[in-house]
Amino acid sequence: MKDLMGKAIWDYFHNENPEDLQTETSISELDELPVDYLFRDFEEMNEIEQKALELSQGKTLDIGSGAGSHSLYLQNEMNLDVLALDISPKSIEVAKLRGVQKTICKNILDFSGDTFDTILLLMNGTGIFQSLTAIDLYLKKLYSLLNENGQILIDSTDILYMFDRDEDGGVYIPADGYYGELDYIVHYKGESEDPIKWLYLDFNTLKNAAENNSFTIEKILQDEDAYLAKLMKK
Repeated sequence: MKDLMGKAIWDYFHNENPEDLQTETSISELDELPVDYLFRDFEEMNEIEQKALELSQGKTLDIGSGAGSHSLYLQNEMNLDVLALDISPKSIEVAKLRGVQKTICKNILDFSGDTFDTILLLMNGTGIFQSLTAIDLYLKKLYSLLNENGQILIDSTDILYMFDRDEDGGVYIPADGYYGELDYIVHYKGESEDPIKWLYLDFNTLKNAAENNSFTIEKILQDEDAYLAKLMKK
């Protein structure tokens, strides 16, 4: 991994000629991702993020913490004991420099030894599941990290709206696999990351997977095609 997301975060924080990131998926064109978006404060976050942060309580694990914006709010404004976890070394370094007190650079599947009252997966948190075939693996891991009365707060988007429709309203979707399984590619300063698998889940598919892995699930908030869900142990 070239850690291009981390490089952009590092460059922006150190004012070393940062540029906007470019992202694309297997079903969408090149899109600009302003790097300052990754440093937004609570007021600049969307309704789903704000709601998830407000619902967070107790010892918290922020998975995919990036530059640490969510962790900083939980730590400084809500006085929570929060651990920021990300696979990007440079992102974790910047999170530390911004004041996040507890950080770890690791894949969530390789993390163990602690349990939490709240586990956060935001900015399409289901993305890390990669594909439908890997959901059970990740949900079992999350189950093992959750305290008995703890909660997982996770968001995603039903991307069915991105596919063409026929005159009768039917949707043209790929015949093979699930329509939310995408290849996601990051570009920065002329370099390109290798494509990664990224998963967008409709709520019912997440609900079925959660219930099959001994969770209860509740939809907390719906914002157009995006939603926030809360999972708890049965």
